[in-house]
Amino acid sequence: METQQIILLIINIIGGIAVIGSYIFGIKAQSGGANALWGGVPPNIRPVYGVSMVLSALGYFAFLYFILFEIIPDEVLIGGRFDFSVFYLIFIFILLPSSLWMPLTNVYIGNQITSIKIGVRAVLALVGLASIALVWAILSLETTTQNVPYWLAVAGSSYFAFHTAILDGVIWSVLFK
Repeated sequence: METQQIILLIINIIGGIAVIGSYIFGIKAQSGGANALWGGVPPNIRPVYGVSMVLSALGYFAFLYFILFEIIPDEVLIGGRFDFSVFYLIFIFILLPSSLWMPLTNVYIGNQITSIKIGVRAVLALVGLASIALVWAILSLETTTQNVPYWLAVAGSSYFAFHTAILDGVIWSVLFK
């Protein structure tokens, strides 16, 4: 593993701890528990989200594995102009807003202020857009590595983008009351 990949791994470790920590503390801090965070999402749709969260997590590990272990950072060219460091920004824009979602949602549940609701939607939009950028980065990667892990990364990042951009960014945002 090269230095650039170690930096990306550190971003993921710190960001992952922030996201998981925000979820643990966020659920404990919410007097209504996890149910309050569903808002207006109908109970019959919630299992779809549960399965999708598992698939998204598997997809995340697939594309992270590919980026950390299957490509050579010094040989990477993305979209004909970007180097490996573009992954730093993409992952920061996935992980940082993800760690803010639950605290902002809890604040909104306690104080239904429009600017907070906009903030919740903005962090979901950032995660969705960064996830779409990740799909683009993987698909436009100019490398000779297009093996099974590559295609798993493409599939995993595509599904992750679907979940974050569509299920969270659009459907949850519209249904959340």
